[in-house]
Amino acid sequence: MSDNVEEEHLRSRQQRYGSSRRKSQEPSQGKRWAAELKDWLITTVVVFVLMSLLNIFVFNISTVKGQSMQPTLWEGEKLFINKIVLSFANPRRGDIIVLHDPSIGDSRKEYLVKRVIGIPGDTVEVRNHQLYVNGKMKVEPYIDTAIQDPDFAPITIDEEGFFVMGDNRHAGASKDSRYFGFVTKEIIVGKAAFIWWPFSKMNSL
Repeated sequence: MSDNVEEEHLRSRQQRYGSSRRKSQEPSQGKRWAAELKDWLITTVVVFVLMSLLNIFVFNISTVKGQSMQPTLWEGEKLFINKIVLSFANPRRGDIIVLHDPSIGDSRKEYLVKRVIGIPGDTVEVRNHQLYVNGKMKVEPYIDTAIQDPDFAPITIDEEGFFVMGDNRHAGASKDSRYFGFVTKEIIVGKAAFIWWPFSKMNSL
């Protein structure tokens, strides 16, 4: 009888000891929650830093404001802006770019969206309400009217300048190089790659 009691007592002690040991080896619920929170915070910070770096150096999202690029772009449309491409090459004729507004005064905006018409060394003029680049009339399938603003004599773009215009050629519809002169690469943010919103108009530019 005593032997059975001793065996039962020993078995009970072993079970309690094993259970206590397992509990001590398992992390508490609070510690698990803290570890998961730490992992989540680290992931969030890493994603935020990566997205910030991509936004600064690689791409940006820009919203069209105003009517200066109609009928190509309409107010409220959202553009994917490729920044990194300008690290390897200059803008080309016909590219649509986003730039810091170089003008001054109350009408100044933070950013403008314009089309590159002339690159360094080109000669640009408007004659009889038609655009000429290097003496040749420019065929512009993206506009819906002849240039309604006044003509101007030939202008040769300097070695660091770009001549930009809006696609809206109605009178007074676009503030561009006819108003503020050449723009330099330093104030160009990037090239508009495509419209991404609304999805019904998603296409490359």
